[in-house]
Amino acid sequence: MLGAGAAGLAAARVLSAAGVSAIVLEGRNRIGGRLLTREDIGLPLPIELGGEFIHGWSALSFEVLRAAHGVAVDTGGASFAYEDGELRAREDPFEIVFDAMSRARSLADDVSIDEYLRSLPGNDPKTERERRYARMMVEGFDAADPRRASTLALAEEWCSGEGGQTAEQFRPLGGYAHFMRTLHGMLDPTRVHVRLATPVQAVWHDGDGVVVEATTLGEPLTVRARAAIVTLPLGVLQAGSVRFAPDLPASKRSALSALVMGPVVKLVLRFRTAFWERVHDERYRDGAFFQRAEAAFPTFWTLIPLRAPLLVAWAGGPKADALAGCDEAALVSRALDDLRTLFGNDPDPCAELEAAYAHDWQSDPFSFGAYSYVATGGLAARAQLAAPVDDVLFFAGEATAPASEAGTVAGALQTGDRAGREALAVIRRSA
Repeated sequence: MLGAGAAGLAAARVLSAAGVSAIVLEGRNRIGGRLLTREDIGLPLPIELGGEFIHGWSALSFEVLRAAHGVAVDTGGASFAYEDGELRAREDPFEIVFDAMSRARSLADDVSIDEYLRSLPGNDPKTERERRYARMMVEGFDAADPRRASTLALAEEWCSGEGGQTAEQFRPLGGYAHFMRTLHGMLDPTRVHVRLATPVQAVWHDGDGVVVEATTLGEPLTVRARAAIVTLPLGVLQAGSVRFAPDLPASKRSALSALVMGPVVKLVLRFRTAFWERVHDERYRDGAFFQRAEAAFPTFWTLIPLRAPLLVAWAGGPKADALAGCDEAALVSRALDDLRTLFGNDPDPCAELEAAYAHDWQSDPFSFGAYSYVATGGLAARAQLAAPVDDVLFFAGEATAPASEAGTVAGALQTGDRAGREALAVIRRSA
């Protein structure tokens, strides 16, 4: 197993339950991958620097949550958008753009979101609003560049019906750290060994099995196995950090070129008080999301229904690219400027600020980005990336998930479970 994130541990869980021996090699010195929970003493709640939400009603997500004796907290709350100089209550942005994106599913040829939105007939206020919100959701929700993102792929994702990532959103109470520890605890330690701080350099494969070359504590490690399940993030596969010999087939290389690792800048701000609940006669007291399309950080969210003096500042896609190179102090300064525009200077957000937390996922050598999206013309890329190679290499991770779960923790878990079952079937046939 390459990777001890959600997909890797979900795959290991399948093999462990079947009594199959496995080793999980993880380059980081922790499990979790792009899930990173800070649990410092003194924090009012755990702080999620990576994935935070449970999107939709994935059965596997809730199965692990129940095993953890956990609770899913519904994130439902009021949403506000900054329009015409003030924050106003708004409807669900997916509802605003649903009609336009539903029509896109009948396109004969794929085009970029930017091209599709420009082709919408009319310049009336309703159409202009659809264009503005669609671009904002492409960048913020999918971490994608509208000039590159596939219209057909996003139409399938956004309009795929109930239960997917655009349905209800929840948080695991207490953060994802406990969730991942529970998933890790489901593995039989006599059969499945998780090795941390063990980055993989090469995977040699043929019809008989694989040989994995890695480094652990500065020493070379060689693992021979019947099969390997690759759960490395898309950005790592694209960077060529792990060499495959022989090279991956043309279909895999094509898939890797048709998918894009989206950038995200996520900044968690801790304040002395939840000042936004008091301003303007407490009209934002139950606010969950606050958005201003023109801002450096177009989206802020609270932890509603939990009451905590924490705000998450979020920028994705081109907005995240625009913040590239900013140090944490510069990011905080821009976020505070955006908050002053949203809520005013009384009280001053800067005077209320106590601490800020962030992780640079774009520069992280074990991720090189946040999560994936499909480029124009790449509608088949996720399925191509998910396909096994010669019954010895199996692939999982959010980039291999169906459109309705792509880019999510639920998608990573489901693909890990799927790849584990694929590998198990081969192992049983060859036994």
